[in-house]
Order: sequence, then structure tokens, then C-alpha cells
Amino acid sequence: MNIFQRFFKKDDTEAEVKCFSEYQQEEAAFDAIERGMQSVPLDRIVGSVGRYHDFDGQFRIKQHVPRERFIRIKKAMLNGTPMPPVKLYQIKDEYYALDGNHRIAAAKELGHSEINACIVEFIPSKKSLDNILYQERAAFNKKFQLPYSIELTELGQYAYLEKQITLHKAFLEKKSNNEISLKDAAEDWYRTIYTPLVSIIKHGHLNYSFSKRTLSDLYVYISHHQWEEGKQRKYGIGIDELIPKDMEEFRNKMEKRKFNYPEMKRKITAFVLLTTTAKDEFKIMENLFSIDEIKEIHGVNGDFDMIVKIEIERDLLSSDAEMISLFVHDKIRLMNGVKSTRTLIPSFSKTKK
Repeated sequence: MNIFQRFFKKDDTEAEVKCFSEYQQEEAAFDAIERGMQSVPLDRIVGSVGRYHDFDGQFRIKQHVPRERFIRIKKAMLNGTPMPPVKLYQIKDEYYALDGNHRIAAAKELGHSEINACIVEFIPSKKSLDNILYQERAAFNKKFQLPYSIELTELGQYAYLEKQITLHKAFLEKKSNNEISLKDAAEDWYRTIYTPLVSIIKHGHLNYSFSKRTLSDLYVYISHHQWEEGKQRKYGIGIDELIPKDMEEFRNKMEKRKFNYPEMKRKITAFVLLTTTAKDEFKIMENLFSIDEIKEIHGVNGDFDMIVKIEIERDLLSSDAEMISLFVHDKIRLMNGVKSTRTLIPSFSKTKK
């Protein structure tokens, strides 16, 4: 093999998607758990189980692979033909195609953001900091089923968050004199305690001073010292005055601030593009139209089946994106027959009355 051939052989190898078996060996991930059907972001599908030689690093078909099947699948997707879910293997936050490589390639080329998949997760057993943190995070997510993943970089800190949620659950039950599910308590904690404090941290630009720490790390650090130790610490100008020594007192204070700052409670407009199963299209439209925040629904032809206009009020300190994402997840994406969604938030608008 001459230099010219070696050069192009190396370039071709580097352009391949990742090989599942290589990563499986690297992480010693051999114990598997079936996770069922989920909607998976396409950008998280980084490799293939058996056909990694056939696709480049962007999951595009290489020249040596016949394209007839790919073209047929892409045309069917454009026509709105329902596709069976692909089958994926998962290791940590990465996914590998077991079945459906062509469907994934077509969906990526068409600009889709997600794809329905049956998932089998392989649990890493290699003793590394990243793997232990991943296992702690996975256990936390499984237990509380929050809509967002909370990213921590220190071991044992998820146990502290679990303690907070458990205490908050007891508080809510005492206040309402009713039993509260762990999932509902976690969602209320996330919305009324975690999110406001994280917003204060962001608005105070504290994360700029701790570039190697996540916002969740700073939440744990600040809340621990405010609510566990009760010490006054100067994390930023005026932040001690914002955060009382008791977690529930902080929650009440944040709730009251809604009325003191009406500009923080304003309407947000967004557009959601939906793909749905054909047989459920009209039922989904009726169910969506019954939701107060949904103002318009339009059926369209093309890559998507519907365009939905929503108007919601922004909660205290939460960003537009957070509020809209929670609404879309809870009210739209979980609806039977909804295959995928894409959310558009206008950066500026001009309307006529």
C-alpha cells in the first residue's frame, strides 16, 4: 500500500460512525436492561452495532452502499408513511443502531430532531468517576422521573437532592393533608425550589466564576450551606438576602415575588411542529384544541402533520425555553399518537390586529 492509499484509508476510517462493540469493551458494559419505547434525539445516535463501516461520522450513507433502500425510506417519510421504531443499544448518553440504520440516516437528512426507538441499555461496570456519576444520575432520574436531567460532577450529591425532595414531599402532605406521589413532589420541588435558585445563580453570573462546575453543582453547594448549615455566605451581591435559611421559606418567598414583579409574568408565544400517526391525527387535533394555552392548530403537508400555536405565561425566574419545554413535554409529547415535535420560539415578531 502506497502513501496515497494509506492516507485515504485512514481518512475513511476516521469518518465512520462509532462501533458499538469497541465502546462496549471500553466501558465493560455487558449487563443489559430493556428500557422500552422512547423518543430519542437523533444527534445522540452516534454509532451502529454492525454497520458502522457503511455510514460516515454524520450518519450519511457511504458511496459503496447501494442507495435504493435509503431513497425508498426517505420518500416514504416525506409522504408521511408511519415508520416502525428503530432498535437502539444505549451506553450512558450515547445510542447505537441495532436495526433501522437507513431510517436514522433518512431522518437526519430530512432534518428531523427525534426518532421513536426500542431501547436496550447496557450498564457500564468499569470503575471510573464518570461511570459512577452516570449510575447515580440514572438511579435518580428513574426514581423521580423529572423532565430534565440534573448534571452533577461530585459523587454522593444526588443523595442530598433526594433528601430535599423527600423533605419537600412531607411538607406538601402536611400542608394539604393528602398523600403526594414521589413524582409529583419531585416536580413541585423542581419547579418551585430548584428552578428559582438556579435562575438566581445564573442571573448573578456565579457560574462564570466556577467554570468547571455545573449550575446543579452550585445549587447543591449553596442550598447545602444555606439550608443545612445555616451559615450566611457571600456568593454574590445581595444573594444572601434572596435565600432564606429554610428551604420552604425560600419557596414561599419566590411564590410571593410573582406579585411584586408582574413583568416576570408575561405571555410567551411559541410554535410546535408535530408529526403524528395518520389514524390518530383528528383525535390529536381535538385533544390539543381543548387545552387553553393552545390558540391555533393547522394541518399541513410535508415533513410535519400539524403546526400548533401556544401562548403561556412565564413563571418566576424561569426562562422562556424552560417554560415552553415543560409545557410541550407534559401537554403534547406524551399524547398518544404524537411521534415527534419541534419547537420554534420567535426571536422577534410583528403582528396585525
